[in-house]
Amino acid sequence: MFLVFNKEKIFAYIVSVVTVVFLFFLANSMYGNKESISTSANLENNLPIYNVETKENNVSLTINCAWNADDIDSILETLEKENVKATFFMVGDWVDKFPDAVKKISDAGHEIGSHSNTHPHVTNLSYEENIKEIEESTKKIENITKKKVNIYRAPYGEYNDTVIKAANDKNLKTIQWNLDTLDYTGLSGEEMWDRLKDKIKNGDIILMHNGTKNTANSLEMIIKNIKQKGLNIVPINSLIYQDNYIINSNGTQINK
Repeated sequence: MFLVFNKEKIFAYIVSVVTVVFLFFLANSMYGNKESISTSANLENNLPIYNVETKENNVSLTINCAWNADDIDSILETLEKENVKATFFMVGDWVDKFPDAVKKISDAGHEIGSHSNTHPHVTNLSYEENIKEIEESTKKIENITKKKVNIYRAPYGEYNDTVIKAANDKNLKTIQWNLDTLDYTGLSGEEMWDRLKDKIKNGDIILMHNGTKNTANSLEMIIKNIKQKGLNIVPINSLIYQDNYIINSNGTQINK
């Protein structure tokens, strides 16, 4: 009797385990699609834009301004010569130091976005502190340019949900990049182009900086090489979708 009793208990236990496993997979099958849709919706709000899925032969050239302004005139001359409009992301402290450069860039028809006010590690800041960084920088830019700022690049390319939410709540799209020239490391123009030439494609966002050793004197060559690839250089707001889009897990903005 003792042996039979144990066999019955074991059988009942196995049946219970199988039932639980079956119900788990059944539930996952029923609600899997719902979870996927929820995640996609969440990505739109909590990821920055690294590049854009597009059939148009467009890329964006973005220039971060956080150091000096010694090369701004040279950069602007090259952009005018090549008939290119770039996007400049400016730190508020830089705007304070070089208001004339800000006005020159804006008057030349280039796009300007916020790069924070003091260039901190924003992932270490609270929501309120992130809002302050955005508000103060955009106010400084808008006071000079008289144009609304609607794009933001977080310092160091760092972000989390708090950073993205702060930007979203101020109606700014957060813009990253998927091609980095590493110009700030002192690379030559040829070395910068080597980093781009085999990768660059429609919808890419290129990162450069002013105030570096070789950016200004390499810019014309890089622009000409981009054009020879059959690509047009346009400002960020002409590259990205303004609405009706999602951002996938790679940071690619996709039109719905």
